[in-house]
Amino acid sequence: MEKILRFLKNVSKNNNRTWFEKNKSTYLEAKVVLEDFLESFHRELLKFDNRLANLNPRKMGFRIYRDVRFSKDKRPYKINMGAGFSPKGKMEQEPGYYIHLEPGNKSFVAGGIYMPNAENLAKIRQEIDYNADTLLKILNDKQFKKYFKGLSNWDKVKTAPKGYPKDHPHIELLKNKSFTVSYPLTDAAVKNPKLTKDLALVCKNIKKLNDFLNEAIA
Repeated sequence: MEKILRFLKNVSKNNNRTWFEKNKSTYLEAKVVLEDFLESFHRELLKFDNRLANLNPRKMGFRIYRDVRFSKDKRPYKINMGAGFSPKGKMEQEPGYYIHLEPGNKSFVAGGIYMPNAENLAKIRQEIDYNADTLLKILNDKQFKKYFKGLSNWDKVKTAPKGYPKDHPHIELLKNKSFTVSYPLTDAAVKNPKLTKDLALVCKNIKKLNDFLNEAIA
């Protein structure tokens, strides 16, 4: 994993096509390290989440090439490597697990559902309205709180969502537009030989949230 972090650090300093093409072999080596890691990580995930059984873990990584067509930032390459695991693939409109690798102690593992479409968002909010106690039990679980402080609060509406009163007892949960949790990873943690097993402990708790979300959007 050190090879990945070293490569990404170099990319952040030399984010141009000329440098990248000269160092393509180094990128391909880092990509193989990532795929080997994802294969090992997938084996750990399968120990508690068999919904992921049909995935090819080596295909779950995201491209390093940035889509700059509609962005003011024209840097051609991402300065991180990441992968998503969910039953249908890479967390498209379904709960799953996400791993983000970035040097400078910026890595993290996350899970839940990111920016669900209007239909799924409505279903999740309805489930919270009807069954908030189940979600609160998950969020307040002692083991869950060992890793997470609660749902990520960066993606919320400012007022009550349409159809819900401002004084709803669970209005702060209903305001969320994404339902995710995140656990930070230091560079030392990423380099640790026990990384996949350590991540599995975190993701085992993410599964509790994913189960609730899967029930909501089923």
